[in-house]
Order: sequence, then structure tokens, then C-alpha cells
Amino acid sequence: MTSTYPNSNMPVPGGPPPSTNGQPGQPGQPRDESYFTESRKGEVNELRQLLRTFGTEKDRNRKREIMKKVIAYMTLGIDVSRLFTEMMLAIETRDLVIKKMVYLFLCNYAETHPDLAQMCTNTLVKDCGNEDPMVRGLALRSLCSLRLPQMIEYTSEPLRKSLQDGHAYVRKTGVMGILKMYHLNKEEFDKASFNDILYDMLRDPDSSVVTNCILVLNEIMAESGGMALNRAVMLHLLNRIHEFSEFGILSVLDLVPRYIPANDEEGFQIMNLLDPVLRTANAGAVVATIRAFLSIADAVGKRPGDDRDPDSPTVDDLKRQVVVRIKAPLVTLIASSSNELSYVLLKYADQLIDLCPGIFDDEYRQFYVRFSDPTHIKHSKVRILAKLANPQTAPDIVSELSELIATVDDTMGRIAVRSMASIAIHNSGGEGAVESIARRLVEMLDLQGIPHVSSEAAVSLASLVRRHPNITTVISAPLPRALKYITEPNGKAALIFLLGECGDSIVEAPYVLEKVIDSYENITNAGVKTALLAATVTLFFKRPPEVQMMLGRLLKKATDDVSSQDLHDRALFYYRLLRSSPDPNLAKSVVTSKSMAMATDHFAEDDDSELRAALMNEFNTLCTIYRCRAENFIDEENLVKFVKMPPEHPLPRDGNVAPVVDPGVNNLTDQFGSASVNDVSVPAAVTSAPIYSGEVDLLGFGDDLAPSVPPPLGDTTSLQTLSLKSYVSLTGDEYQSKWGSVPDAEAVVVSALQMRSAPSSTDAVESSMSAFHIFTMASGELPTEFKFFLYCQEEGGEYFLIQAVAQKTPPSLSLTIKPHGGENNPNKRREKIDQLVELIKTSLGE
Repeated sequence: MTSTYPNSNMPVPGGPPPSTNGQPGQPGQPRDESYFTESRKGEVNELRQLLRTFGTEKDRNRKREIMKKVIAYMTLGIDVSRLFTEMMLAIETRDLVIKKMVYLFLCNYAETHPDLAQMCTNTLVKDCGNEDPMVRGLALRSLCSLRLPQMIEYTSEPLRKSLQDGHAYVRKTGVMGILKMYHLNKEEFDKASFNDILYDMLRDPDSSVVTNCILVLNEIMAESGGMALNRAVMLHLLNRIHEFSEFGILSVLDLVPRYIPANDEEGFQIMNLLDPVLRTANAGAVVATIRAFLSIADAVGKRPGDDRDPDSPTVDDLKRQVVVRIKAPLVTLIASSSNELSYVLLKYADQLIDLCPGIFDDEYRQFYVRFSDPTHIKHSKVRILAKLANPQTAPDIVSELSELIATVDDTMGRIAVRSMASIAIHNSGGEGAVESIARRLVEMLDLQGIPHVSSEAAVSLASLVRRHPNITTVISAPLPRALKYITEPNGKAALIFLLGECGDSIVEAPYVLEKVIDSYENITNAGVKTALLAATVTLFFKRPPEVQMMLGRLLKKATDDVSSQDLHDRALFYYRLLRSSPDPNLAKSVVTSKSMAMATDHFAEDDDSELRAALMNEFNTLCTIYRCRAENFIDEENLVKFVKMPPEHPLPRDGNVAPVVDPGVNNLTDQFGSASVNDVSVPAAVTSAPIYSGEVDLLGFGDDLAPSVPPPLGDTTSLQTLSLKSYVSLTGDEYQSKWGSVPDAEAVVVSALQMRSAPSSTDAVESSMSAFHIFTMASGELPTEFKFFLYCQEEGGEYFLIQAVAQKTPPSLSLTIKPHGGENNPNKRREKIDQLVELIKTSLGE
């Protein structure tokens, strides 16, 4: 046996690492393939010796090389579980790279060596409390990845602590750990009540944590249709959608089709909120937004029988408006994306064109075939082109399709012929288009050097005659000649059918069919035989003397034919019909009836309206690509339930909706302009003080009784030295500009001021504030809170811009105050803000 020796560049255990031009692991350095070469006998024992001296080794790179060798052996399938104890000792290090490799080693052998895995439990739990958030996250991920039932008792507490960690990486790792725990032991998961914690974490300030919560909740609650949705959850996520990554945006958008808007106004507000997503370069986000728009249109549009306002838009009207809006971004993505992505987007565009015909017609040039397009994209574009034809675009489209017929791609030529015929069949090309296309197809019958085109042209002409019987005179002349050299069964069957339909205008039609009947034994295709039988019977009622004898011979041969049961039964039916019918005209009406004509925009055998409706319900899934329902390629137990929520809304169908806006300190400038709130450009001067009662406490500050009479309107100096102007005028643009000019770092946030009860309405709060010269720019009510944008101006000229959020349950008030202009001394400015807070509390009845 020939011994295998290591490569000369292979690092020798115990020796120095190989020399490189840079540090190991440095970006741009070639990977050292020597780690994955075959090992020598006894080298695992050498690694054991190296690991035993690991604690005394001072060279960090040397330590990493040893760990890499262990992981390389593990990757090659060599059992290095004997090194488990030594690896456990190596975990005590501050080097994150080494620690990560040790964690990988532990997770790899945990399932096959559960007894060894339990040895590392205490170390992992200890690392979950490390001061470094990266170490805490890695340790928690490794602990949850052990996937051993006996580890549940050690996992629950670190998981619970991680969800309250101060670092987002640890929290999002903990959320994914919850999912691993759910799959490992559902009973323990239910006892720990992690479901409720996950819903609470949807308000986490870090968007990546929220994204993981959505994914985990959807998987945990898959049997009930995904995470539970209500108005508060949905609006909270939508208002934060600009904070999410591309992946997170997709997670939120996938929830929208499952949400039922409270009424029309809320549906339109959600669509306006999602409209900016259409401007992104992420095709997945754009398609998900399209699905969200279509689902909202389906939910809020008026249907037949609704007792709503006659001017309310119908479902079809809304869907057309949606398709008009998404046309430009979708076409742009198709033209600029990779080939794979373009193909998928073409499939979605095809589906939308079927949904709303005519909208994409003016973009037909974008669907012209390019020389560099791969085959599958060319085929998709040619199919779509036929659907974009109208009297204005049809000449250009037909000309383009004609150029594609004689290409080297046989399939492309067939699709081009079908697309051209489709324009004539649907009569979408305008006046004269049907005859023009029919003449082009007739010319193709004589293309003897391209047999697939001649055959496809014959099939298309057969369909065209079914739709437009009056064109028989245009196409009849070349049919007998074409039958001689068309060899494909489908084309031959179509020509025989046409000879029967056009037999009264073709003199030699009976004699051409007679030659085919005489060679009946040489026909192997059942479709050709069936077409010959039908055409001969049809021609018999048009020219009985010439066809009678050969029809008898054909019926005898067909009834004796056992190669096709359908052919035998048809021949027997015709024979009995002709033999037993008392009135020849009755038999003629049965045979020559126009039941095969196209009554609507499609033939009966091509009717796929049910399938198209089902595919629209599963838009943005593989169903569109495969063009079949999900149950056709997914096992029943793996099908995802689609449940719309919530079943009931807190708002009436015809009620007004609070604005779908949740502006925060950091994004008020971006969102203020699109908020549908009650803008007050110039507040009206207060002519009289509001009526107060000792029992009224609008925001419920404190537990003591409020004074029966508030201080007089102008008498605020007894409370503080802050003096506010009695009349201030700010427009919305001015407010937005001033707010955006003050850095967030200078904003003063006063949170969680406890209240005895929530305010009754926004009007009551506005009246109370205005009595103390604090005016309202905008206000609104959300399901869980009231929001106010307030402002006032000191006599010295300094503005105070205030965002107030009053939570309903539990009652509390949060203030964000931004000073603009005036005092530069931070201490004095803070003193004035403190006085302003006290004034706000006093004005509300504390």
C-alpha cells in the first residue's frame, strides 16, 4: 500500500503555522486547503496533546490554528469527540473566534453524545451572563442548539433573561431560541408562557428583534393561521415599517393580506402608508406590496348588493387603480433585474394583465424579445405580447412576432404563431386585423422547410375558423396542397378539420379526403383518425353524392378499429344516427351545429377562470410560477393556513378612523407631512375660559382632588416664572421645520407620568391646553392612545414644541419637548421646560 504523506505546506501539529502574506483569516487571503487534507494516523492524539497545553500557549494565532485543525477534522467526518474534555477547557478564553469554534464543536457532538453535552451546560449558562453581548448571544444560541430534551430545564431561565437584555443581538437570539424550545418540548413551552412575551416584544425598539418575533409567532401559531392580528398590532407594525431591513419589511408585508381593515378609510390609509415601498429596488418587497394592495382592494371595495354609497369604488375599480399604480415599478424591475428574477416578475405581470386587461398595453415595447434574453424569458415575453394587443399596438406586435417565427428555436416559433393567432381569435387588433393575420397564417402553410411552423399555423387556422367562420374563403385555397407535406399529427388533423369546414368552397375537398380514407391503415395517430371521421361526416351533409360511398367505407373501418375506444364509439354513433334518423335534417343539425364556436372570449376547453381566481388568492407564492394550486405540489400536512383577522373590529364599518400614523421623536419630520390629522394652521383665539368642575381631571394626574376652580386665564405667574404669549400662529410647514431643526439629543423626554384616568376626547384636552396658551397643531386618537402635537411661545421669543402621548391602558402621559431659539444656557432652559411640564399638568386639572 502506498503511504499518503501530507502536503509540504500542511501545518504540522506542534510546529509553527505556515507562513502567509497576511494575518490568518484576513479578508482577501486565500483559504488554506491543507486543513481539509487526509490526516495521518495518530494525529488526533497529537491534537489532544496540543489542547492540553492550550492554556499555557501565549500566541493567539497559534491557538486559532489548533482550533481550526480540530474543526477541519470534524468537518471531514473524523470522530474527534475524544477531544471533548480538552475542548471544554479551551472555552475559557476571551478570544471570540476561538470561543465560537468551541461552541460549534459542542453543538455538533451534542446530539450523538448527549452525555458529553451535559458536561458543557454549566459553562454555557455561565457565558449567557458574560459582560460581552456577543459572547452572551453566541452562548445562548449554542445552548438552544443542543436540542436535547433534558436541557430544557437549563435553557428556560437564560432564555427568559435574554429577552430583557440590553443588547438587541442577545434579544433577537433569544427570540429564535424560543422557537427551538417550542419544537423541542411544546408542553414546557406552554408552561413558560413565551407566547405572551413574544407579543409584548413586538414593541421592541430594535426592528430586527420585532422581525424575529413575527417569524417565530407565525411558525408557532401556524395551525391557527399564523400570529393573531388586531388593529393595534397591525398599525404599530405598519407605522414602523421604515425602520425594518428588507427582510423585515417582507415579514410585515406578508401580514397585511391577512388583516381585514376596519373600514374603507383605514384601508386607503394603509395603502398610502405602504406606497413608498414601491419605490424600493427590492423586487420581493414590491411584489409583496402588490399583494397587500390587492387584498385591501378586495376587502374594502363595493360588491353587488352592498348598501353603501353608489359613488363608492367597486372591487374591480380599486384593483384597476392598484394595477395602474404598480405598473411603472414592476416594468422597471423586469427590465433591470437578473434573468431569474425577471422571469418570476414576468409571471406576476402576466397574472396582473389577465386580472386587468389593457393597463399594460402602452408598455408593450418593454416586452419585446432581446437577443441576450435566455430562452425561458423569451417565451414568457412572446406569450405576454399577444395580451397587450389593441387597435393601436397590434400592427407593431404582429410585425415583431413575425420576425420570431423562423428562429432556430422551434418552441419559440410555435409560441409566436399561437400568439399571433390569439390576437385574431380575441379580435383585439381592430378592424381588418383578423383577415390580415389569417393571410399571414396561410402563407406559413407553405413553409415546407420549417415543418413545425406549418403545422402550428394549421392548428391556429382551425381555431380561427371556429371563432370567425366567415374567413373560410380567405384560407380555403391552399388547404389541399398543404395536406400533402404537413406530417405532424396535430397539423394534419387540423387541416382535415378545415377541409370539412371549408368543403363547400373547395372543389377537390372530397377527393382529397378520399385519398386519406384509402390510406386509413397507414394512419397511426388516433387524433388524425377522429378528425377524418368528423370532417367526412360534416362534408357529407354539404356534398352528399360525392361523399356517400367513401363515408360508408370510413364508418366500416372506424367501427372495426380497436386502437381507440373514442374513435370506435364516435363511428358507431354516426352510423346509428344516419341509419335510424327519420329526418335527415335532424341528423344534419346535430352534426353541423355551431356548438364549437367561441361564445365568449375563450373556448370552453380553454376556460381557466377558476384557476386564475385561485392563483390571485395565492399571489406572491410559487403557485404563480407553477401555475397550479398549492395543494397540487405541497403535502396537505405542510399547507399553510390562510386566516383573515380580526373577526370583529372595534370600529363601525362606516365610522371615522384615527390616522394611521405613529410619529416618534426621531422620525416626526418624515411622517408629519403624510399624517391625516386635524391640522390647525391658525389657532382661534380663546374668547372665554372653559367651564371647570372639581370632579373633572382630564388626564388624571395625582390622587388628590383637583381644585374646584382653576387659576385665572392669565394668572400663571404664581405657579412659575414662565410667561407664555396669549396668541401664537404656526403653520404645519413651520412646525415641521422647527421640529426638524432641533437635534434629537436636545429633546427632553418625560415618560410614564401616571394618570388616574384617560382623557375622554381630544377636544377636551385641546380646550384645556389653549386656556393656558398651549396650542394644538394636530391631534388624533388611536386604539390604545391619544396623540397631540402642541406648541407655545415664551414672551422672550423662544418656542416650545411638544409631542404628547396619553396611553389609555394603563393611563399615563409621555412628553417630548424640543425648545427652539431663545435661551442658550442649558440649565435655565431645562428649568423652563420643567415649569412647562408643571403648567401642562396644572392646565389639565392636577
